[in-house]
Amino acid sequence: MKFDLTQLDPITREFVQSNPGGSAIQVSSRGQRLYYLAVVLLLLFLLKFRWDYFVFFVTGYLMIWYAAAVFFRGGAAVLSWFGQGEEIVSDAEVAALDEKELPVYTILLPLYHEANIAEKIVRNMGRLDYPKEKLDVKLLLEADDDETRLALERTGLPPYCEVVTVPDAPPRTKPRACNFGLRRARGEFSVIYDAEDAPEPDQLKKAYIVFRRDQEKKVLCVQGKLNYFNARHNLLTRLFTVEYSTYFDLTLSGYQLFNLPLPLGGTSNHFRTAELREVGGWDPFNVTEDCDLGIRIYERGYKTRLVNSTTYEEANAHVWNWIRQRSRWVKGFIQTHLVHYRNPFLTVKRLGLYGAFGGFLAVGGSAMMMLTNLIFWTVLLIYAGLLIHGFSHGLGLYDQIVGPHLPGGAYEGIRLGGMSFRAWPLVYYGQGEDPFWAVFSQIFFAGSLIMLFANFIFIGIGVAACVKRKFYYLIPVSLLMPFYWLLISIAAWKGFIQIFTKPFYWEKTIHGLTTDPITEEELHETT
Repeated sequence: MKFDLTQLDPITREFVQSNPGGSAIQVSSRGQRLYYLAVVLLLLFLLKFRWDYFVFFVTGYLMIWYAAAVFFRGGAAVLSWFGQGEEIVSDAEVAALDEKELPVYTILLPLYHEANIAEKIVRNMGRLDYPKEKLDVKLLLEADDDETRLALERTGLPPYCEVVTVPDAPPRTKPRACNFGLRRARGEFSVIYDAEDAPEPDQLKKAYIVFRRDQEKKVLCVQGKLNYFNARHNLLTRLFTVEYSTYFDLTLSGYQLFNLPLPLGGTSNHFRTAELREVGGWDPFNVTEDCDLGIRIYERGYKTRLVNSTTYEEANAHVWNWIRQRSRWVKGFIQTHLVHYRNPFLTVKRLGLYGAFGGFLAVGGSAMMMLTNLIFWTVLLIYAGLLIHGFSHGLGLYDQIVGPHLPGGAYEGIRLGGMSFRAWPLVYYGQGEDPFWAVFSQIFFAGSLIMLFANFIFIGIGVAACVKRKFYYLIPVSLLMPFYWLLISIAAWKGFIQIFTKPFYWEKTIHGLTTDPITEEELHETT
């Protein structure tokens, strides 16, 4: 889908024109398309004429990057466990603030079809421990969302809340709405919250203290942590909570300690308003505008810092709603990778070699890991099935994993379509050894070990995150995370397909599906 610049509103058009090649409005550059076309043609050629080489190269390439992404994320989490990867603001520092000296703080709240939680939105903003006369809450509504507008009016909006109508024009995305809000922001600092967010009351003050500590004004963004108020609702929300606890309490903290670009969370991002305008705000065409902005902040020489304050959100409790949300996230990660790595040499120049490599693994590597999980697990399950079939016919483990299998054996494996399938050897040597299969078996064996090791790593990190959060009741759930990663991979493939079919389509997350908000104290219970 292509857009004529005349179709765009002035704010969106200004972003595109001021970021040539740096917006997801261009999904891929001509150079990228030629490169990927050449790769596809080469692979098709190998698949037709030397399928063994095809299997060898594709498997080896995916294994290398999968292992790199696993150890990168795992290393970041381990480093965070032993280091201090966030800004700690004490209650005493918050209490010592003189509220008369606090600056005006803008809150951007993009909303769409949120009439069912309108009262909750206003209530959560009212709970913030910040002088109400210094709050500037912008409720960002799409032009056709009369239902939410009427629901907000019925709540009796306080004077610090203003409804901002976003004109009807493409693309209809959250970042486009935020850019309209940013133009009208009065605050020295701004924060973005999602509709269902319940930030800890002192979060604005904590973020302000982090900004105040930065005398050089190099910290452009302070990222609050995210977690869920409905973690106990069902198994999916529990698994989702383990994942978020791992990502925001360990992984992102590790990225900060590594001094790498931080893919921001989609909410609770606090900014210096003037500097945010300087870097251009959000890319209206990127469906993970937060991730993209995190890299642009790093590229401009600014910093992002995590703060010890949590915003509680509503975890998706319905599988299809969860898949819609997750597929959008993966699609956005792919968009961000394509935008920032159009020209690898230019990327290295902008981010530095260290930042470019770290950003590649944090964004593109994460998307690749989510996509390849399903492939690797499928291959492993097929192999396990072939082994079990061999066991049922009297073969031992040694008989099946040590080869080669010479003709004349009684066991032929599973017969399908006139072909015989049996477990291929992991150790391939001796009479009749084929050099290709000998090497391939080693790659498969190494890949299997990486997969198993990665599962142990991430299960362990999940347990560590539960301990750090004091979510002890979620520790047994952490053992089920491999099944959750399969679900992530299914959603990832949906997002990957949409890169080609609907790159700018914003799959809205439906909020208000659960009615069991849980307090922080209840979250910390172990039973």
